[in-house]
Amino acid sequence: MTARVLVVDDILSNVKLLDAKLSAEYFEVITACNGEQALTRVDADLPDIVLLDVMMPGMDGFEVCRRIKANAKTTHIPVVMVTALDQPSDRVTGLDAGADDFLTKPVDDTSLFARVRSLVRLKMMTDELRMREETGQSMGLGDASETMAEPDPTGRILIVEDRPESVAWFRAALEPKNKLADVSAFEEALVQARGGDFDLIVVSLGIRTFDGLRLCSHLRSLGEVRNTPILVLVSEGENRKLAQALDMGVNDYLMRPIDRHELLARVRTQIKRKRHSDFLRHRLAESVELSITDALTGLHNRRYMEGHLRTLVSEAIRTGRKLSMLVADIDHFKNVNDTYGHDVGDAVLKEFAVRLKRNTRGIDLACRLGGEEFVIIMPDTDVARAYQVGERLRACVASDNFPISADQSVRVTASVGIGTLERPDDTPETIFKRADNALYTAKRRGRNRVVADAA
Repeated sequence: MTARVLVVDDILSNVKLLDAKLSAEYFEVITACNGEQALTRVDADLPDIVLLDVMMPGMDGFEVCRRIKANAKTTHIPVVMVTALDQPSDRVTGLDAGADDFLTKPVDDTSLFARVRSLVRLKMMTDELRMREETGQSMGLGDASETMAEPDPTGRILIVEDRPESVAWFRAALEPKNKLADVSAFEEALVQARGGDFDLIVVSLGIRTFDGLRLCSHLRSLGEVRNTPILVLVSEGENRKLAQALDMGVNDYLMRPIDRHELLARVRTQIKRKRHSDFLRHRLAESVELSITDALTGLHNRRYMEGHLRTLVSEAIRTGRKLSMLVADIDHFKNVNDTYGHDVGDAVLKEFAVRLKRNTRGIDLACRLGGEEFVIIMPDTDVARAYQVGERLRACVASDNFPISADQSVRVTASVGIGTLERPDDTPETIFKRADNALYTAKRRGRNRVVADAA
């Protein structure tokens, strides 16, 4: 995963050190040496994450962070304070200013890279929701709205811990403002998380009755809990365990001994973020209902696809990221309609859409282009990976017959064409043309196959 990282520090040697470390991990690094320059770079370059020193002449890092978070254009960009300050009060000040984390110098490389990747991954998911919201607005499907205005949100919190004294401490710190539930058994934690509609799950990685990391992994695999923030509790020296937790999708962490004010600040930040993400998903669902879905299959329709593809192409060219498109066409679909009737044809299209969605990620966009032609738009995906997706879809369609009645089925195959963003002057039309040409090549070569970039 690549990302653009802005490093802000008034000491040149610190900047060079972080630049070298991050570049070695294939991050794109841009730099600033003071607060004013940092704000200019953030506004102009829109980095994926900011690593920000606190103690700088003139405008300090706390003020820079406040201004980044106060700007609607940049409020979603993660900010990590990287500083020699190590007191809990300093961390709380940074978190209250809107910082996503607070790393104390000298920074452990494993912790730094894990935190950067974790925050960038979460930002990418939010960016996708934001771009879909912007697409809906550009099509007249709703007005922009402030989604993170609630200064001190409260919520439902699940505590996973087997030490009664620790649970009592959390209750004293978080209740009655928040509603808490606590569990100490693995299966009970999964059951509660699935059905509790929680705004935050706090997991102690020091729990004695089971592996806390395994629980986090299970939680991230559950559809009902996938978007619920997880905050883990770790002890000093457990950097490897923390890095594993962040890599599997944990949102935040607290080091023992836990400072009450830092706990409240991190809980507040995570609940606020969840409110923001929930709002964007709700708005997306509302937009989808407003004429941008295909009535038969439930996929996005061509109108929405064209608008969203313009947004994605522009963003991919700006950031230098990959973007690919898959166009799939059901082979000999006219024969299905002529032989069995249009009702059966519609049933085949619905089942094809189900199998199409089964082969898309959360950030991909699956659409029905029209008739028997379908599209998957794949951000951050090169042509080789897109080919793998196309081959998996082709095999998924061909492997099992499509049921058309209680005792009858029909064999269906599909041809797939792949197009990808190749040049800075590419447009949605040029990418689609590549994919469409590849699709026709697949048809000419005998159908039921995948062809990439046959322009």
